[in-house]
Amino acid sequence: MNWILLIIAGLFEVGFATCLGRAKESTGISTTYWYGGFLICLTISMYLLVKVTQDLPIGTAYAVWTGIGAFGTVLVGIIIFKEPADFWRLFFITTLIISIIGIKIVSH
Repeated sequence: MNWILLIIAGLFEVGFATCLGRAKESTGISTTYWYGGFLICLTISMYLLVKVTQDLPIGTAYAVWTGIGAFGTVLVGIIIFKEPADFWRLFFITTLIISIIGIKIVSH
């Protein structure tokens, strides 16, 4: 169950990064809504991270959490914000995924 909560926490990390990107692009009241979404996603993500670290090692949980956030944020950047998707960027994000899987496999 903790691993599922950790994945959800990582997805909320992607959410708060996405909200920051959208807030930067918006104007008026919609900026306030994006910052509100940022705060909500940040709170949920941190709460879940704290919860899972009660049972999982902090180093493992934090590495997986940031890896999910980094991978998801890169994908959001490519898909939503039209950031470049060149070979090296995709290559290194793939190595990140492999590393996250490796950490999960060797963790008790």
